[in-house]
Amino acid sequence: MLDLRHHGDVEVRDAGLTDLAVNVRPGPMPDWLAEPVRASLDALAAYPDQTPARAAVARRHRRPPQEVLLTAGAAEAFVLLARVLRPRRPVVVHPQFTEPEAALRAAGHAVDRVLLAASDGFVLDPDAVPDAADLVVLGNPTNPTSVLHPAEAVAALARPGRTLVVDEAFADTVAGEPASVAHRRDLPGLVVVRSLTKTWGLAGLRVGYLLADAPTVDALASAQPLWGVSTPALAAAEACSTDRARRTADAYAEQLAADRDHLLAGLRALPGIRVHGVPASSFVLVETEGATALREELRSHGWAVRRGDTFPGLGPDWLRIAVRDRTTTDAFLAVLRGLR
Repeated sequence: MLDLRHHGDVEVRDAGLTDLAVNVRPGPMPDWLAEPVRASLDALAAYPDQTPARAAVARRHRRPPQEVLLTAGAAEAFVLLARVLRPRRPVVVHPQFTEPEAALRAAGHAVDRVLLAASDGFVLDPDAVPDAADLVVLGNPTNPTSVLHPAEAVAALARPGRTLVVDEAFADTVAGEPASVAHRRDLPGLVVVRSLTKTWGLAGLRVGYLLADAPTVDALASAQPLWGVSTPALAAAEACSTDRARRTADAYAEQLAADRDHLLAGLRALPGIRVHGVPASSFVLVETEGATALREELRSHGWAVRRGDTFPGLGPDWLRIAVRDRTTTDAFLAVLRGLR
């Protein structure tokens, strides 16, 4: 039985490890984000008011505020969906982030899986999803494969009578967000889940949001605890929805692409390391024999990477590696080279 609740943070609980296991951008917040978050601490005596942040997110995605739900990270959105929706045949496209399936199973749903193949580069084939599926969950770009599916392929999964949940937690790690469907109001049953914790380094603040038609948002909001998103988290959501934030995210994404290419070049030069598909996000997935032992060896040398065997469709020969700056990557590659 796979441990669907295993995540990268578990890999770095030992002190002194360099973190290549968690896909959160390291480093301090930019001043334009840190300042409103800090200023919000002066208002903690008042209950949180989602109105300004909800309006800011709505403007960012060209939607009315009634189609936005702020959440305590993307993880809360998946729990709300699992508890409120009543699908007859939910399907999760794997390998992908395991919390959506874990939440569905915890809510009593029997979940079917569609497994994308490494031999095909983990590319999405909409025809592989059963017609009878009335709830489909897909990540884009997908964690852990780092593959970005074309918007047209994602949209092809939408149809009347089906809820299509697209996890876009890493959408802003790709400059210009070319495959995002967050702005699409014409696709029936579309629900888009976004996270602000990755690019902005806010995992500890717990902030994300969900985009859907107003009736769906209302139903999910009715199951959400009152004041469940903190005032500092709402301040962050508002700040991260500005044009300035989008320009900064694009600049980060462009630098990330260069750093990812550097990591990939180094990995591909090593014997026995295989990268499948075209990585597009802030992490890469590699296949190598003896990955479990290699992960432990890397830990003994001070490096934490994410095990891949808790993702459906993968196994003990897979590791996920976060993209970092070139200096960190070169140091990691030197250690890895010595272990291969």
